[in-house]
Amino acid sequence: MTEKEPYARDRVSFGAVASAAVLALIVIVGLVVYLGRDDSGSGAVGPAAAAGSGAAGFADPEVDIFGRRVDVPNNPAGQPLAQEPSDQRKSTDPDWLTAAPTGTAAPHGWQRVYGASVPFSTSDGPTRIEDGLAVGYSHTPQGSVLAAAQITYRLNARPADRDLYVRQVRVSAQQIAAYDKALSQDRLPEQQPEKVTRYFVASDAFKVENYADDLAIIRLASRGPVVDGKQLWAALRLVMVWDAGDWRLKPATSSSAQTEYIESLSGWTKW
Repeated sequence: MTEKEPYARDRVSFGAVASAAVLALIVIVGLVVYLGRDDSGSGAVGPAAAAGSGAAGFADPEVDIFGRRVDVPNNPAGQPLAQEPSDQRKSTDPDWLTAAPTGTAAPHGWQRVYGASVPFSTSDGPTRIEDGLAVGYSHTPQGSVLAAAQITYRLNARPADRDLYVRQVRVSAQQIAAYDKALSQDRLPEQQPEKVTRYFVASDAFKVENYADDLAIIRLASRGPVVDGKQLWAALRLVMVWDAGDWRLKPATSSSAQTEYIESLSGWTKW
């Protein structure tokens, strides 16, 4: 079996992956999962703590479901790290598409924001928290990957965050109308419960499949189940667009999953 060959969904026992991040990727496919549902149940929980409080620094670090460190910022929206722009890759560098952003492997590089683990670098952003949103990513492949992970996980942790959806997702007027309809019908949770967000853990690796100044196609690989004695990863494909000086997520236009199972991270970049 090749690295690119996807595993059929019916081969994976989800009972066996109760502690695997695959469950997160099922949710992270996109808001079309929520908007396309016909059920009328709310599923919403109480609002999360307000962001933008101005708090700085970190509480005691914790560990995720795989025993890996994740830092807890005092500001629930996250704590940007001091930046060193000289560490950014240039298009003339041989590892322009394959280098990891600096700082994600160090303490504070992965932070628990609204229950989800999201990456912060010291080279490619995010540079600041603005109205509760992480913004200011470098115009590089590394910046696009950071933004993809940040926006996707935040939006799935807080599906009813309209400001995030409108400002950091490239959406049409029709998509906004569908989103607002779902909000009015209480179909989008303000905050996912911990039993869901615990699976929104750091991805193990990423791959930049295509990159241009205005668009990046990237994949995130999160650790999944062990099937037939082989470790699998769930690889999620995301499209990012450069718009108004920052990266924004371009949502999927159908309900079909953009995820496949792979059995090797060969050719991928580890954070």
